[in-house]
Amino acid sequence: MSTLTHWDRVAAALAGAELDHPPVSFWQHFPERDQTATALADVTLAWQQQFDLDFVKLMPPGDYMTLGWGAQSVYRGSTQGTRETVHFPVRSLDDWRHIRPIPLDQGIFREVIGAARLVNAQINGAAPVLQTIFSPLTTAMKLSAGQAITHLRQRPDILHEALAVITEVTRQLVRETLDQGTPGIFFATQCASSALLSSAEYQEFGAPYDLHVLAAAEASRFTLLHLHGEDVLFADLAGYPVHAINWHDRRTAPTLAEGQAQSGRCVVGGVNDQAIPTLTTPELVAHVRAALDSRLNTRVMIGPGCVLPLTTPKEHIETMVRVVRGKND
Repeated sequence: MSTLTHWDRVAAALAGAELDHPPVSFWQHFPERDQTATALADVTLAWQQQFDLDFVKLMPPGDYMTLGWGAQSVYRGSTQGTRETVHFPVRSLDDWRHIRPIPLDQGIFREVIGAARLVNAQINGAAPVLQTIFSPLTTAMKLSAGQAITHLRQRPDILHEALAVITEVTRQLVRETLDQGTPGIFFATQCASSALLSSAEYQEFGAPYDLHVLAAAEASRFTLLHLHGEDVLFADLAGYPVHAINWHDRRTAPTLAEGQAQSGRCVVGGVNDQAIPTLTTPELVAHVRAALDSRLNTRVMIGPGCVLPLTTPKEHIETMVRVVRGKND
């Protein structure tokens, strides 16, 4: 078949239609270059220009949802590119009562929305651009150094009140981002794991708020759900109203094929992000080919289970893209 455009390829994979090759994308953090709209847009566009990926995941700082409520963070050289929170707004149960609605036209929210607008203006529809949106419970975890898990068991009423506020701010962020021209979202939950919560707990404190946010993304043309961590509650979230699902499939169950069968949706993965930096070129090629061989049908995109470490050689990324596109012998 003739070569497809990036958007055509993504749309075909989502629908299970014929493909020239699976869509492929990779992403990593850009520490210290993710604090302003202009800097984040510039580095994102340079990344896309270098690798010509089938979709572009915007990479605001991983703690951006907490900053408007008073969190403070610094970058201390993490190879994941993540910042370290040095002040948490929530340190006790009573602190949740200070979580109130906050505006999106100032601070980091203005920068994150602005970066999306700038990137979309330059990409100009050539490839899908996805804004990173965190689930409300994930934001609660980041606001409290993880104490949200303990607190929701101690005083569920207080956590529900805070989660309702966080959810509404997140919904506004989704709507504003989509209204500014961003075609899709990358919806990430870092709490849908049996290592943190039981299925029943996630159904009470995670799912209702997730679904409320996703309802605000109804206009999204490409919503990608990311399940972070190991022992993910895949079955609990497999029916979410999203277009595709991404998780650490090379490190935790289910496999790509199993996830595709369970969800009935396109799956994104196949690459063990943590292993990639240290592989030799032959090992790297074999790793990506194994991902290609694992697919049951065309409803698959090749990508990492999560962000690539900053130590990943750029040549490795170029090699993986070439292999997926059948340009590597």
